[in-house]
Amino acid sequence: MESRNHFKNGAKPKSHMSRNKFLKIMPKYVIEREIPNAGKLTSDQLKSISQASCGVLSQLGTQIQWVNSYITNDKLYCIYIAPNEEMVYEHAKLGGFPANSVNQVTGIIDPTTAE
Repeated sequence: MESRNHFKNGAKPKSHMSRNKFLKIMPKYVIEREIPNAGKLTSDQLKSISQASCGVLSQLGTQIQWVNSYITNDKLYCIYIAPNEEMVYEHAKLGGFPANSVNQVTGIIDPTTAE
């Protein structure tokens, strides 16, 4: 009997393998953007920034993805998946966004790490 997640020979569906391969190959980056008074940006301003970012992302193709961003008083910390640091900087350049630092994520910890 064939299971839902595997073929008769035990192989995983191709889409599942492709997704895992993508996740293993594509690094994740934290981008620090210095934006004075970022914490006071209005929802309309944040929407405009988001639309500009998404527009640039569509120009660059599917290799770069914006995961999310964290807003603090004077900075945005953005999480991106991209093949390399250069593409992250290219996104910033084309969008007119600061990219004061770009750091590749080398690991993730959370409360379960303590277990």
